[in-house]
Amino acid sequence: MKEYDIAVIGGGPGGYTAAIRASQLGLKATVIEKAELGGTCLNWGCIPTKSLLHAADVLRAVQTADELGIKTGKVNFDLSKMVQGSRQAAGRLNQGVGHLMKKYKIDVLQGEAEIKERGLVSVNGVELFADNIIVATGARARTLEGLVPDGNVVWHANDAMTPKKMPDRLLIIGAGAIGVEFASFYNTLGAKVTLVEVLEEILPNEDAEIAAAARASFERLGIKVLTGAQISQVSVGKKLKCQINAESFEFDNVISSVGVMGNIEGIGLENLGVETDRGFVSVNSQQQTNVAGVYAIGDVAGAPCLAHKASHEGVIAVETIAGLAPHALQVQRIPACTYSHPQVASIGLNEAACADRDVRIGRFPLLANGKAVAIGETDGMIKTIFDRNTGELLGAHMVGAGVSEMIQGYAVAMQMETTEVELMNTVFPHPTISESMQESVLDAWNRTLNY
Repeated sequence: MKEYDIAVIGGGPGGYTAAIRASQLGLKATVIEKAELGGTCLNWGCIPTKSLLHAADVLRAVQTADELGIKTGKVNFDLSKMVQGSRQAAGRLNQGVGHLMKKYKIDVLQGEAEIKERGLVSVNGVELFADNIIVATGARARTLEGLVPDGNVVWHANDAMTPKKMPDRLLIIGAGAIGVEFASFYNTLGAKVTLVEVLEEILPNEDAEIAAAARASFERLGIKVLTGAQISQVSVGKKLKCQINAESFEFDNVISSVGVMGNIEGIGLENLGVETDRGFVSVNSQQQTNVAGVYAIGDVAGAPCLAHKASHEGVIAVETIAGLAPHALQVQRIPACTYSHPQVASIGLNEAACADRDVRIGRFPLLANGKAVAIGETDGMIKTIFDRNTGELLGAHMVGAGVSEMIQGYAVAMQMETTEVELMNTVFPHPTISESMQESVLDAWNRTLNY
């Protein structure tokens, strides 16, 4: 029987990062993965969707090039090549993870793992011993009754990333980040997209003002957005027929994006009595479960379900095992991004969460930013929220071109516990859209210079 210091169940961003950190600390680790190294994020989520969205961005730029005096003629696209490019990007990074496993001398076991008892793990019937077990099995999409993916009319996210043909009329149920990204992609390619959300606003995890601005942008681009929506009388045949708020609709395809649930079944958690809560493993700030020697990281350990959160949690778990004292991950300091057009990015508290605090709020519209005007990307704004008395940056919320690459500035500021003073005195390069970040800070103190 092989023995390890750590057995990691799941080879996604959290799992393979945990194994690498273990190796760096001199611990012997193995990664057990039943599908592909890199997990959903690398193979069927973060990476391939960004490849597709980049293709859509390029298409949009070419379609609007005439506004810049560039004549392109009739523009078309090859859907199969877009999909091929996205699969190649995922495949390349998958191979990269495999190389990292070899570099750090980490055993990779292909198969399904089950924890038989404390320290004992079975992989395809072969048992191994590990002093510590890290559960990194991720999460899967929830399904709605009557809308079980069939790969034909009802699409799983994987189907939506590898379409054989373009739908003319597409329904997307759920207007969180994933639903909004698919809506943006297919809208750019010419589909008539209807985006439905049961709540009263799209992007419900975002600041309401930012979500409303994003919605207005999407509607201007031709996406039909229905909120506070109830779907009934669903019938799936060659088409999808349904009623939305008592109005009848027909669609070629539907993508259901109504949240995720942790992959907690079939791995033996019940054999040890590991506690779960609403479909996710319960952990403390060091990612420890209620059972000694068993940890959980990433999506299976609960929201926010983000790859970068999973990676940091993997490091925290391993450093705890190694007897170090890692900093606990502060959820409010984890940035979140939606890669639609326009993009949405945020960190920290939104305005509603600050209702009982004395705050200063700054706003700066991109229509007043020189770089945004120069490149024709004036749709959007930057919003910052500060504690009025201490100057602490409580939250930052952005919608507009390239904001997913800018939110890290506020993430660094929050991690370093800077105040408005440092942000006001930081010299931002001109002309850049990032100048809007400082202008928003200045506006919170009634000092904005360009609006």
